[in-house]
Amino acid sequence: MASIPEDAVPTPSIPVEPPIRTVRRVIYRHTLPLRIMHWINAICLLILLGSGLQIFNAHPALYWGQRSSFEHPWLSLGATQSSSGTLRGVTTLGSHRFDTTGWFGVSKVDGQSTVRGFPAWATIPGPQWLAMGRAWHFFFAWIFVINGACFFLYALWTRHLTRDLIPARRDWRGIGRSILDHALLRHPHGEAAARYNVLQRIAYLVVIFVFGGGVVLMGLAMSPRMDSVLGWLVDLVGGRQSARSIHFLFAMGFIAFFLIHIFEVIVTGVGNNLRSIITGRYAIETETRDETHQ
Repeated sequence: MASIPEDAVPTPSIPVEPPIRTVRRVIYRHTLPLRIMHWINAICLLILLGSGLQIFNAHPALYWGQRSSFEHPWLSLGATQSSSGTLRGVTTLGSHRFDTTGWFGVSKVDGQSTVRGFPAWATIPGPQWLAMGRAWHFFFAWIFVINGACFFLYALWTRHLTRDLIPARRDWRGIGRSILDHALLRHPHGEAAARYNVLQRIAYLVVIFVFGGGVVLMGLAMSPRMDSVLGWLVDLVGGRQSARSIHFLFAMGFIAFFLIHIFEVIVTGVGNNLRSIITGRYAIETETRDETHQ
């Protein structure tokens, strides 16, 4: 065995850090009233969109101004017929025309090519049931309004609006980083996932106050019975057909939000998100040093 020289300097021992372990914690994220209002809202929007497209199909064109005609729509879903009798769907957006056969203008009903704006699968309650579509639309519109009013009052009373939805100064400072993270599908983990990020807050506020409030006001502005109350609003947007166009665009905004919302639910964990909005329980995982490790 080799002997250790007397003048040798002892090598200091390197401290070994405890290993990192993942700790899973379940938090109470959504209260019962918020969960109930969320699902009432989801059902209302589904029926309002389907019945709204049913109503739209009665005159599948949109205009700016006071009057409608088929001469100058900014959007129309129509059809052409060839010399052989074949129907082709044509969507016109401004001066641009697109062949949208099978989706818009011409689609299948009971296996037959039929001229209709939106396809039958997107309209409720039936392919050609305009009167019932209008009844459903107006009935669920009032439920949507009442539910929205309840949400607003509840959010004010519990401070959900100011605490969880309105971005704070520190949220605005991190908006660039948040946009980059979302573009790269890098979503918050750990404690950061327990609260809404700045993009979520902005998106929810736009949906609630711009799309939600706007679609209701434009819906009321389309009714001649509201002239004595909302006549100023019809004049402000340029006419009743303008109100119809804006109402349609807000509805499309809801569809865009729905698609992004479902995508985010999928990529951040379907099970965890669904449990959160059904039971209120949301699991977060944090990393910590295992001090008990020897």
